[in-house]
Amino acid sequence: MSTLERMRDWLRAHPLALDAGLAAGVLVCMVAGSFVEPHGGNGATWGARTPNALSLTLMVLGAAALVFRRRAPKTVLAATLAVSLVELVTGDPRAPVVMSAVVALYTVAAATDRPTTWRVGLVTMTVLTAVAMLVGPMPWYAQENLGIFAWTGMAAAGGDAVRSRRAFVHAIRERAERAERTREEEARRRVAEERLRIARDLHDVVAHHIALVNVQAGVAAHVMDKRPDQAKEALAHVREASRSALNELRATVGLLRQSGDPEAPTEPAPGLARLDELADTFRNAGLPVEVARADHGSSLPAAVDLAAYRVIQEALTNVQKHAGPEAKAEVSVVRVGPNVEVTVLDNGPGQDDGPEEGGGHGLLGMRERVAALGGSCTAGPRYGGGFRVHAILPLKNRAAALGDSV
Repeated sequence: MSTLERMRDWLRAHPLALDAGLAAGVLVCMVAGSFVEPHGGNGATWGARTPNALSLTLMVLGAAALVFRRRAPKTVLAATLAVSLVELVTGDPRAPVVMSAVVALYTVAAATDRPTTWRVGLVTMTVLTAVAMLVGPMPWYAQENLGIFAWTGMAAAGGDAVRSRRAFVHAIRERAERAERTREEEARRRVAEERLRIARDLHDVVAHHIALVNVQAGVAAHVMDKRPDQAKEALAHVREASRSALNELRATVGLLRQSGDPEAPTEPAPGLARLDELADTFRNAGLPVEVARADHGSSLPAAVDLAAYRVIQEALTNVQKHAGPEAKAEVSVVRVGPNVEVTVLDNGPGQDDGPEEGGGHGLLGMRERVAALGGSCTAGPRYGGGFRVHAILPLKNRAAALGDSV
């Protein structure tokens, strides 16, 4: 950092010192101007006149008041206006004490609003000019009197222009900061939504496949001694389920890779096209599953297709875990107007009466996934026993938009 920049930063941090320097400069200019005779024989002549003691005192007072111009601009203007009026009435020849009032008027215009600038500026201009024209040996049209009117008017206009520019720059900076905060908040929101979506996918994958592995491992342990062939088949299902779980986990975690990381898996996200395959995994685990589809074979947006698959997967996993060994499941997918309705039913009383309403993360994840698409999801016990999961997924609006990003 250069010396000039350090000095500028120091002055910004100490505005009173800056105002003291300004006051000293104004005092020097006033004192120097008081020795100049503007109407000499050869034009302006230096040393042709000498200010009296009262004029020097008024110049010192006017300059001293400017030291506090930032803290009390209107009070400083009143003080400089007073000493200027005294000089206009008593000074002969007059000293340029009014210069301090010009600086004070500029400060008021720069520190206040436009209506205040108009009122204070007009009063200052009128009073100073009127007194200068009506009092003193010079005629009212003398250039010194007109100069007071011009300088006070320029001070008010200049201060108002500076204030307007500061307000404009502040508004632009504030708008830029607000836009930056909005971008950061939007980025955080998108990250949170993506994190939640990935967490739901991981939960669905792990819960489904681990449930199947648990069931098949239990079957294998039960029949290992008496029926080794059936145990071998159960272990094969365990291997297949674990392999599928690893593949889906690899595909899901691959979404978290950076652009420079090794190429992520390109396997498409699961959808209703794999519904029969999903049902077969549960049938192999000992859960009878019936599938009925009346969606007319229509293609679904990617987000809707994935959500429908995950809802069915989670619902069947809950049946496998909670409905008991004698339970059966029914899955239906129906196209109803602009929506796709997914229903999963089971008829078992359940070992623990099914998943508790609002308990765990499975039902919560289903509701969040469906709600993100603008749909609805209900889950609860059926009349007469069993459990029912029903999801309504809209095909348009938000779902279509999300489908393009999945």
